[in-house]
Amino acid sequence: MGGDHAPHEIVAGAVHAVRERGLSVVLVGSPRVLYEALADHDATKEVPIVRAEEALSMDEGALASLRRPRSSIAIACHLVRRGDAAAVVSAGSTAGIVATGKLRLKGQQGVLRPAIAVAIPTLPRPTLLIDAGANAEVKSEMLVQFAHLGTAYAELLYGIDEPRVALLTIGSEAEKGNKLVKRAHELLLTSPGLRFTGNVEGHDLLSGRADVITTDGFTGNVALKTMEGAVRYAFAELRDVVSESRLARLGAAMQRSRIRELRRRLDPEAYGGAVLLGLNGTVVIAHGSSRAGGISAACKLAAELSAGGIVSRIGERVAAPHRSHRLW
Repeated sequence: MGGDHAPHEIVAGAVHAVRERGLSVVLVGSPRVLYEALADHDATKEVPIVRAEEALSMDEGALASLRRPRSSIAIACHLVRRGDAAAVVSAGSTAGIVATGKLRLKGQQGVLRPAIAVAIPTLPRPTLLIDAGANAEVKSEMLVQFAHLGTAYAELLYGIDEPRVALLTIGSEAEKGNKLVKRAHELLLTSPGLRFTGNVEGHDLLSGRADVITTDGFTGNVALKTMEGAVRYAFAELRDVVSESRLARLGAAMQRSRIRELRRRLDPEAYGGAVLLGLNGTVVIAHGSSRAGGISAACKLAAELSAGGIVSRIGERVAAPHRSHRLW
């Protein structure tokens, strides 16, 4: 029921995930509305519906999780908590999802704060930015733990044995940054189980220099939105350039497949959305503007993380702070 194009694009994505990806999906929300949307795809017998009396609007914040205990996101989290579902996928209000997830699923034992991990389209594989918006104010110890959460994700989803971890700040030197970042740098250097490679700056986010970049939610969210805006601007300028002349249009036509591949690689929806790590359950937050393809990708991501045991992997990391390690 959440998202700029809900419920029709959400339902279309769920149907695609069932038919094309072989996943089992349950829709949570208004039975009448969801049934009508499923009927448009002749899928009323393929996708079950669980009733939810309310739904959070896109402009509702964290307090909505308390005001609406029977919302669709609350019911979805409850299904995961009691074992009737493996993961939650939502394109609704990020603040509402984070607050409801923390309230309904609870943080894992030892986890200081759940954090949002987002895949950045770098080569040869994506880089994880964590935190991307769950925690505006943090302590240095939390930045270290975010690095552990991101490392568990990168190990599971990308098969990296020793993910390279970097700290986002205003300079590559160890002494650059505020007190929070400087202390986090010191802790990361001696944190067991992390391959810390040092600091990175904003222009390094798309360089592929790290597999996991840790930061606070305020900085991470600003960085993420800045990159998304820059990509949209670049493609808008590209459209203007290739339409300026007949020769430019001909050149664009010859490179059409490569341009489409570049657009696909830089499309946030292609990566399935963000993941709220550190809860007793898998929660994937799809982009608010997601269409059917993005929702289907989010379902795939949720299924992979759940099947791979991301919750238990994070639990093992948090419970084993004294494992041997080497400095990089």
